[in-house]
Amino acid sequence: MSDDFRLGAVIITMGNRPAELNALIESVRAQQGPPVELAVVGNGAPLPALPEGVRTVELPENLGIPGGRNVGIELFGPDGRDVDAVLFLDDDGLLPNTDSAELLRQAFTADPGLGIVSFRIADPETGTTQRRHVPRLRASDPMRGSRVTTFLGGASAVRSAVFPQAGQLPAEFFYAHEETDLAWRALDAGWSIDYRPDVVLHHPATSPARHAAYFHNVARNRVWLARRNLPALLVPLYLGTWFLLTVARRPSGAALKAWLGGFRAGWSEPCGPRRPMKWSTVWRLTRLGRPPII
Repeated sequence: MSDDFRLGAVIITMGNRPAELNALIESVRAQQGPPVELAVVGNGAPLPALPEGVRTVELPENLGIPGGRNVGIELFGPDGRDVDAVLFLDDDGLLPNTDSAELLRQAFTADPGLGIVSFRIADPETGTTQRRHVPRLRASDPMRGSRVTTFLGGASAVRSAVFPQAGQLPAEFFYAHEETDLAWRALDAGWSIDYRPDVVLHHPATSPARHAAYFHNVARNRVWLARRNLPALLVPLYLGTWFLLTVARRPSGAALKAWLGGFRAGWSEPCGPRRPMKWSTVWRLTRLGRPPII
């Protein structure tokens, strides 16, 4: 039964949005069905006053988004084993519907091979979903659910059984592409990923370039993603495609300089362990509409 499926939610915060954080916590607590356990990680920042019963840790330094989320996973025991699935939620997000947790329990219970669920992110003012928040190439209809090859980090749920097999998020990435790294490893381990438009997270529409290191990290981590996960034959194809796409988009001079610096760093800096995916996984990604050359 879905009521026996335990959910935990990990929220990382820099401590600068206490009102939004508490509103998110209340929206999680308002979910129908068994209570969702909560864990909040102060990522290099002290935590504001939080409701009783929330698991917390204050880190002395900012470990980045994936590193902070990994700490949150461990607040539910090794690899999150105290719960059956871990939700990752942005601290300025909000669950507007009270049935989201129940929809997730039902989805995971109905499909034992489902490893990850990606939510639909909608702007709270307009209700619109940005194209970049639909985790597939054919993103024109955000209301269409489908099997996908990646997920949205701050609006997702990962079955805890995925972590012992595929590992946790790559902490060295700090920010950018960490979700795709985990997604590829989960797919290689045989798990599926669903985009569910009926599970909604409200989040203000923003540009990813608001992060100071965005262009550098996007390029560096794209190289790391390939070096860590792709068969050697596909590494130059994948990175060559993205190099050409980036130039074709005509970024500003400063953005291109940062991107090229990150691209170089991706080759010169250690990227963590290499575990190339099976060719059967390459074919699976291709059948799902996202061959790992783009």
